Amino acid sequence: MSISREDVLACLKGVKAPSGVDLVEAGLVRALNVEDGAVRFVMEVDKPEPFVAAKEEAEAKLKALGATSVSVVMTAHSKPTPPPDLKAGRPAEPSGPQKVPGIDRIIAVASGKGGVGKSTVSANLACALAAEGRRVGMLDADVYGPSQPRMLGVSGRPQSPDGKIILPLRNYGVTMMSIGLMTNEDQAVVWRGPMLMGALQQMLSQVQWGALDVLIVDLPPGTGDVQMTLAQKAHLDGAIIVSTPQDVALLDARKGIDMFNQMQTPIIGMIENMSTHICSNCGHEEHVFGHGGVKTEAENLGIPLLAEIPLHLDIRVAADGGAPIVVSKPESTQAQSFRALAKTLIEAGKA
Repeated sequence: MSISREDVLACLKGVKAPSGVDLVEAGLVRALNVEDGAVRFVMEVDKPEPFVAAKEEAEAKLKALGATSVSVVMTAHSKPTPPPDLKAGRPAEPSGPQKVPGIDRIIAVASGKGGVGKSTVSANLACALAAEGRRVGMLDADVYGPSQPRMLGVSGRPQSPDGKIILPLRNYGVTMMSIGLMTNEDQAVVWRGPMLMGALQQMLSQVQWGALDVLIVDLPPGTGDVQMTLAQKAHLDGAIIVSTPQDVALLDARKGIDMFNQMQTPIIGMIENMSTHICSNCGHEEHVFGHGGVKTEAENLGIPLLAEIPLHLDIRVAADGGAPIVVSKPESTQAQSFRALAKTLIEAGKA
């Protein structure tokens, strides 16, 4: 008999936090998801160390209850860095962005605003790099709107053999992790900043990525907590900015570039998406969102224009169908645009 959400909550009421109050009453159980016997939830705490025993007890009790798998993610609020111990005379602990073991390069794909096709570009770029023989990973960091599971045709649940290491999923030669794999497709992720930052750090450091040539990070639009956390915690080898040619999109793209400049992250280049549309009936070419705006902006900023990706129905249909056009129609003109982009990055030593 499958366990219910009520069964899980009742079980967790039997687990005490260090304060002596049970986990549910203390308000520590967040984003609870119970599906087919698999239980997942987040414990939002001030410091993780005092709650390790409670976490392990919760996992053991839920498994005894009949859960087929239990995934408990602890997120900690950020806390002030203590002042250095001047008397000790010891060097300070390493701080700042750190390399992720096993990953040669990390590339962030960003946009100033939503709706410019950043995730579609990310998925096709990852598949194109894999097709060129690179060992590729994809981290879907768009926590509020994760779309990579759908675009890459991945539908399983990540497993954790020891409750600490998370095993990612893989398709089309791309190793992928997304918060969307831990929630239902229509379930909203209602998290505050500290929870977002904690989840992102765990997906970076606790996922068993293996040996990768490049990790593509599909960022949410804008210049918020996720972008700042990534740039502060992980050593980014560069960022790619995706924009449509229209002026409104370019205004926000400039803000994204300025944010990465402030975070001292190199800008690899810009991509003009939805650059032009060719009618499939008559062959007429039309620039729906204008044309050349991204190229002009890149020239003004002194950064490369990496690619001009056309607006085409097949790209959208392929992404919605779970097989990016690089995979589903590899010989098409649209797929070749992404293959050329991948080759450009490889030849430049960026991927």
